[in-house]
Amino acid sequence: MRDYKYYLDLTSEIGFVEEASNAIVYISGLPNVKTDEIVIFETDEIGMVLSFTSEVVKVLVFSKKPISHGTKVTRTNEFLKVPVGTELFGKIIDPLGNSLTPMNFYKKPSLSRRINTFASGILSRKTIVRQFETGIPAVDLVMPLGFGQRELIIGDRKTGKTNFLMQTILFQAKEKNICVYAAIGKKKLDIKDAEGFFKKYGIFDQVIFVATGFDDPIGLSFLVPFSAMTICEHFRDEGYDVLLVLDDLTTHAKFYREISLLGKKFPGRNSYPGDIFYTHAKLLERAGNFITEKGEKAITCLPIAETIQGDLSGYIQTNIMSMTDGHLYFDSDLFAKGRRPAINPFLSVTRVGRQTQSALKRGINREILSFLTISEKMQNFSHFGAELSESSKATLAIGEKVIKFLNQGPSTIMPINLQIILFCMFWNNILQQKDIELTGEDVDKMIKTYKTKPDVKKAIDKIIEDTKTFNDLLGIIKKNGEQLLAQLKT
Repeated sequence: MRDYKYYLDLTSEIGFVEEASNAIVYISGLPNVKTDEIVIFETDEIGMVLSFTSEVVKVLVFSKKPISHGTKVTRTNEFLKVPVGTELFGKIIDPLGNSLTPMNFYKKPSLSRRINTFASGILSRKTIVRQFETGIPAVDLVMPLGFGQRELIIGDRKTGKTNFLMQTILFQAKEKNICVYAAIGKKKLDIKDAEGFFKKYGIFDQVIFVATGFDDPIGLSFLVPFSAMTICEHFRDEGYDVLLVLDDLTTHAKFYREISLLGKKFPGRNSYPGDIFYTHAKLLERAGNFITEKGEKAITCLPIAETIQGDLSGYIQTNIMSMTDGHLYFDSDLFAKGRRPAINPFLSVTRVGRQTQSALKRGINREILSFLTISEKMQNFSHFGAELSESSKATLAIGEKVIKFLNQGPSTIMPINLQIILFCMFWNNILQQKDIELTGEDVDKMIKTYKTKPDVKKAIDKIIEDTKTFNDLLGIIKKNGEQLLAQLKT
């Protein structure tokens, strides 16, 4: 942007700061100001117009430095924009496109897009029919997602939500899809840890990182998810599928509550402003599966919401649940028992994910869920000290092995076709007979073989493609499973 004097000469309107309250400044003057317009102070700090009356203009400022009473301000006739383009890959930026790391070579892209826009209409959208893979069996086989789905990741602190999202980003980056990670008001250490994870696995140059620290101005933290979504829309229009992670919207809601209370808005439930639902809904509605000039492209959005002691009935949590296409609930009790990821399949929902599955995958999904349900009932029954029959004991033993199969290491990602084959080998008792561990080095070796040996990958992919039902696949694995396992182990 240009300086204060340039815009004063351009618009010939001047205002004065009458009152300053942390991030909110009240200004008199500026008769032709518009909502969301940028204003610039004589100190060259900028702000965004939130609302105005005939007497006063309410402005959200994006500076740590306090604005003094009597400071001159002028309109710019411009709106907030964020730089967009491939130059952002491997960069950590704030929502205005400024680098957060000391990189002298960072050059802002020449293209930019307005941050606050309306969601695309229904005529530009398409039914979600492509499965979105995470590389994690507990999701891909049990709680499937689709490209363009908005799936809430919800649970208590320290239950593995961020680690699950890191694995998902890792898998999607390996699939050459665009990944945007939005860190809202995070500790600097958390941002550094995420950066370290991306660099460790060689995908940092494929990820765009939009972030603010906990000590940054609340106005900037409020803008983070909107800027990240704008960047996603640019790449969608360029012909890419995009994954957006919003970490997290409960923190974002707290920042917006602070802005609203400072702005003297009337507080509602839990002191949140009345338009908090609208604020999040207009953000999440911008994600979805779209018909673009370059074909069917999707923005898959995974927002995080934090619960307190597993309470799913919180105000912000239920708000976001109602505007998403399901949620994955990370259970602190399961996490304490060692489940990774600690997703509770009975309290999780995926509203559009199963319509993306083939008949074979739906059959496996039903089989796993029905068996987990039976196993859970048996487990609860055994807690009463009842004497169990041999068949009940066998069911519990297999249930434990299914859960073990669904467990996964913090950096392991498994293609879905390999997940299906290994599950069928497990179901046919082939893995147990060969003393193959369901986690650890054995599985890592098979994943590596699948990825590096085209003939093995081609054989497995063809079996999955040609098989219609789960029972048919079990028959094929019964005949050829040991031979296929021997190829995977080499």
